[in-house]
Amino acid sequence: MGKSVYIAEKPSVAQEFAKALHVNFKRKDGYLEGDDAVVTWCVGHLVTMSYPEVYDERYKKWEFADLPILPKAWELRIAKDKKEQFDVLKELLNRKDLEYVVNACDAGREGELIFKRVYDLSKSSLPVKRLWISSMEEQAICDGFSNLKNGKEYERLCEAAVCRAKADWLVGMNATRAFTTTYYKRMVVGRVQTPTLAMLVERQKKVENFEKEAYYQVELPVLD
Repeated sequence: MGKSVYIAEKPSVAQEFAKALHVNFKRKDGYLEGDDAVVTWCVGHLVTMSYPEVYDERYKKWEFADLPILPKAWELRIAKDKKEQFDVLKELLNRKDLEYVVNACDAGREGELIFKRVYDLSKSSLPVKRLWISSMEEQAICDGFSNLKNGKEYERLCEAAVCRAKADWLVGMNATRAFTTTYYKRMVVGRVQTPTLAMLVERQKKVENFEKEAYYQVELPVLD
């Protein structure tokens, strides 16, 4: 088996993976390297969806008449404060001495998305394997390393993550601009935060308007 690179979602998780691999790693700038493996990490979402003005400069000014904004070809951008780590990942993903890359991001839809964006934007051609574990116990990590999956097995989950991200963008960008330009006050609207806030408000109103009501307890005799 040739040398491989493991990409975790966070630096702390990468450290745990390095311990489980039992390799004498040397600390480099943004990654750990041993004789048979390289362990590195993302820092959350290194790559995100581009802002509307990237698609058309007129979107720099918020106008209700320009809505809805519906990109024909979606573009990604590298987060400015995380570009340094992205560059590290891009270089590693294109190294000629590595045989494959292991997507060791969190086991779930979001982990798939974080890895896919970095992998795609790096233009890497390394084969992808998937570490899928639900525990950070050392034995669980070792078992996962011994049973790496083919990355293609999770393509549908990855597609679902991409779809969810696009839906979030469409709702957030369009609804936020629609409400803000309508009420002349910045109103941030999102797929998750808005209904969640509505639930909190509804609950708070029930607490504030609470009225006592009689209730009864049922008692049953104990039969010998």
